[in-house]
Amino acid sequence: MSDLFSPIEPPEMASARPLADRLRPRTLAEVTGQEHLTGEDGALTRMIASGSLGSMIFWGPPGTGKTTVARLLSGEAGLAFEQISAIFSGVADLKKVFDSARARRMSGRQTLLFVDEIHRFNRAQQDSFLPVMEDGTVILVGATTENPSFELNAALLSRARVLTFKPHDEASLEELLKRAEQAEGKPLPLDEDARASLLRMADGDGRAVLTLAEEVWRAARRDEIFDATALQDIVQRRAPVYDKGQDGHYNLISALHKSVRGSDPDAALYYLCRMFDAGEDPLYIGRRLVRMAVEDIGLADPQALVICNAAKDAYDYLGSPEGELALAEACVYVATAPKSNAVYTAYKSAMRAAKENGSLLPPKHILNAPTKLMKGEGYGEGYRYDHDEPDAFSGQDYFPEKMGRKTFYDPPERGFERELRKRLEWWAKLRRERNS
Repeated sequence: MSDLFSPIEPPEMASARPLADRLRPRTLAEVTGQEHLTGEDGALTRMIASGSLGSMIFWGPPGTGKTTVARLLSGEAGLAFEQISAIFSGVADLKKVFDSARARRMSGRQTLLFVDEIHRFNRAQQDSFLPVMEDGTVILVGATTENPSFELNAALLSRARVLTFKPHDEASLEELLKRAEQAEGKPLPLDEDARASLLRMADGDGRAVLTLAEEVWRAARRDEIFDATALQDIVQRRAPVYDKGQDGHYNLISALHKSVRGSDPDAALYYLCRMFDAGEDPLYIGRRLVRMAVEDIGLADPQALVICNAAKDAYDYLGSPEGELALAEACVYVATAPKSNAVYTAYKSAMRAAKENGSLLPPKHILNAPTKLMKGEGYGEGYRYDHDEPDAFSGQDYFPEKMGRKTFYDPPERGFERELRKRLEWWAKLRRERNS
């Protein structure tokens, strides 16, 4: 908030500020792309209306408005705003901020403390926030691009509500471009394809789309209109091969999954590399490979799950570009492994039975009887200890009496070794046919 002692920015300096800074929303209602938080029925809108704010963690990718929303919250709630970055701040800086907040509170005003990149604080530094959050000295709003469940202390998370910021979709990025054109007083010199390409280049980042637009205006000569190829040359950025949040994303992961299921490692590798080339998060692909191992291979080759988990961890350890090779290895393994969805179908059938039959009591003979009352009710009576039976198998019925015996898991008729040998022979034959 400006006052008599605030410096007055000359008009020529104001126009020199980056476009993204000049177009910052002035109210929560002006924020785009986060309607679930700032819309009419959004979580933050309801908090402001209630007159009570609690500590929060803003989790989301860059350029989605976390800093801007925090600043607007303090203004609309009438709170003092303090901002620090975990990258540049230490314990001494935190102590100064806390002391200022305490002094402000003594005069009757609460402080909203915005901590950017809060996940970069170590655990001891994160713990230092707990007392000032508990006694109301500050309302903490932390911003992070990393999963709070993994990066923040449980004690801190228990005292703060996590709010997820979504990447901008095409509609909200287009809205930002229209605001930019209105502010500049001229249309963006791009044809329809180039405009769509620019939106893809921004990749869900609102700040990026405005920065790209500014670069285009700087480069354009009078009456010049750029096509998609010229745009790429100007901004030196390639549009993603597909939109990670839309149809292309789901189409390629579907193609990868079905190529693996169809035991075609060549096609699986092709789609894997398509996704790498488009900038897909490799850890997302790693998680999908784990899913393929349990859904389509299962107990036909239990080692597939081990290898996919190891590949995911290897990427997490090595990073890019070395880590991608581990995922490629796992991809080829699951594509050439024997296939069985017996566990997958058994799980679905068992889940359906669990939901349909309600809370049926297991048969009493397999229930423990730690008290005399329970023994008197027949708990544990007639139970046969399988290890003492011939072949370590008693053949008892373990299902609830009202439900009756069910069969969910139907294992493959052939053993693992025979199935693997058959699959490898089939694959070698297919390769010979394709190469001939």
